[in-house]
Amino acid sequence: MTKPLVILTHPMPEDWIAPLKDEVRLVVGPANVAGVDPSLRPYFAEVEGLLTWLTDRVDEALLAQMPRLKVVSNLAVGVDNIDLEACSRRGIAVGHTPGVLTEAVADLTWALLLAVGRGIFTAAEDARRGRWGLWRPDAWLGTELHGATLGIMGMGQIGQAVARRGAAFGMRILYTSRTAKPEAEAALGAQRVPWETLLRESDFLSLHVPLTPQTRGLVNAEALRQMKPSAYLINMARGPVVVTDDLVQALESGWIAGAGLDVTDPEPLPPEHPLYRLPNCLITPHIGSATHTTRRRMTELAIANLLAGLQGRPLPHQANR
Repeated sequence: MTKPLVILTHPMPEDWIAPLKDEVRLVVGPANVAGVDPSLRPYFAEVEGLLTWLTDRVDEALLAQMPRLKVVSNLAVGVDNIDLEACSRRGIAVGHTPGVLTEAVADLTWALLLAVGRGIFTAAEDARRGRWGLWRPDAWLGTELHGATLGIMGMGQIGQAVARRGAAFGMRILYTSRTAKPEAEAALGAQRVPWETLLRESDFLSLHVPLTPQTRGLVNAEALRQMKPSAYLINMARGPVVVTDDLVQALESGWIAGAGLDVTDPEPLPPEHPLYRLPNCLITPHIGSATHTTRRRMTELAIANLLAGLQGRPLPHQANR
């Protein structure tokens, strides 16, 4: 019996994908190319499974070239790069990797929050460049977390993990979410509030929502103007949740005190972008889940989703029905 053909859109460590080798015929796309590379087109007519990255757009035009496709397994929690409706119409299951990266993303959220709130990047750079002179009581002043208000937009698994860390720092927890989270409210003293209240009262506003038509451009000039001038924005969601040009204006004009971004729009952000020149903006290259343990677990779950779809079994984590 012929093994099913699977396209892995980009190379991954051999030991990570070893479980696939005995189960499928594996074709691997090129490195350092965003999207499903045209060089893979000769395999489209026969491919039954796709293992994609969040940089790969899977839309109707691509699906139309893959008549035998059964499953798309996305190596990410978010699936905004995949046309779920088009996949569902064609009976194609879409897998994703929730849960396994919750703690890693929450950890990086706090790394950014602490770094921008205490001005760590600027202070470290000043020390490196010889600007560390006589100790002064008014130098490199930051924001104290204890007693500050942490606002969380999106109280899913990651949002709640961030809230737990905030409670441990003695912060007041506010959140906005599609549904109430009574367990988090009881355990952490979190309070659900309207979006406008979250903007007005947060000292740190942390974004943890999926990219949807409703969240695209959610943090725009109007929203940023409602925040405290002393507040910080942390984006761990998706870049287009924030209107980039509006954020540049907010940081330059002092509408907010600073920002920590693990995601940007566009992504990657070109090195000449004005956000890099702002001392009150710290940017990391989408590394929220980038720990040895988490990335391997994500790969294991993505492979489990893929193999289940090829065998006609329910996916451990399916994003469409």
